[in-house]
Amino acid sequence: MPVGTAGTVKAVPQDTLESLGVEIILGNTYHLYLRPGHETIRRLGGLHRFISWPRAMLTDSGGFQVFSLSALRPPRRISDEGVRFRSHLDGSSHFFTPEHSMDVQIALGADIAMVFDECTEYPADRPRAEESLRLTMAWARRSLDHFRAHRDEVVWRNELRAEDELRVPQVSILRPGMTQNLFGIVQGGMYTGLRRQCAERLVEMDFDGYAIGGLSVGEPRALTLEMIAEVLPLLPKDKPRYVMGVGYPDEIEQYARMGVDMMDCVLPTRAARHGLLFTSEGRLNIKAKRYAEDQSPPDPTCTCPVCRRYTRAYLRHLMHAGEALSAILNTIHNLAYYLGIMERVRKELLVQSACRP
Repeated sequence: MPVGTAGTVKAVPQDTLESLGVEIILGNTYHLYLRPGHETIRRLGGLHRFISWPRAMLTDSGGFQVFSLSALRPPRRISDEGVRFRSHLDGSSHFFTPEHSMDVQIALGADIAMVFDECTEYPADRPRAEESLRLTMAWARRSLDHFRAHRDEVVWRNELRAEDELRVPQVSILRPGMTQNLFGIVQGGMYTGLRRQCAERLVEMDFDGYAIGGLSVGEPRALTLEMIAEVLPLLPKDKPRYVMGVGYPDEIEQYARMGVDMMDCVLPTRAARHGLLFTSEGRLNIKAKRYAEDQSPPDPTCTCPVCRRYTRAYLRHLMHAGEALSAILNTIHNLAYYLGIMERVRKELLVQSACRP
């Protein structure tokens, strides 16, 4: 899932995402809550309508962003009730509870919402991981109860004027037969016993899908793989299984073959803005001098719009000239490359499944 933090996948318009075959994007509850505000988005008909995105949308709970803001002063304060933190925009104080996170995500109207959880830092000793898990489990229950009680209360269309109905694209969560879904998040630090305990208790709560969180927080890749391998068999195969915040191209292919259904990461878009392209020949730093007169495409085997039309020399020139088009073209290529990996793996798994007796 390409990450659209503030209601936009950076540097790429929505119609381009559609042409690349993007089926779902991720929005960030924390950032949209601060700006422009979830109530503003609700009044404008929900996030799909606001950003003109007709396909699926997932919003995270804000828990990871609150975790990442721990370096701000004064630091976040965590209690059983919730988390008090400072805005990175203006330093204003805010208080997130599981119920408030659900209210924000219901107002945004994403197809998939995430429970409010506490992301355990790395490294963390076992007592710290146990306390974090205790909070996560309590918050998961509160999130689920509040979400089920209130997800059907928001009505978009009645709040739009007649002229808006004609002007604004007809995209919102209220598609026939569709409703919002809530995923639980498996935490537990880097302790397999805590991870198993969390997964088993979340499955008992019967969420619409399940995510494995608290990864890509500084741990070695081997440990990431160990946590995923430990948890994945405990999650229902007939519901989506989502690993949050990963990863490099070879990682996402490996996890998909293990049975992971969904992944997200800022890497393909963030790397693109810094001139790092992912190709079938490996990582390519387009800023390098050796590409100054290279008239080959970024990836000779890629059929994306960028590789069909532009050369490495031109992309290097755009990067060094500081042109906005540099970020646009680099990002389009990286997203196409990631999506191509998933499409290939999906087809291979379907063939394997069809060949089984």
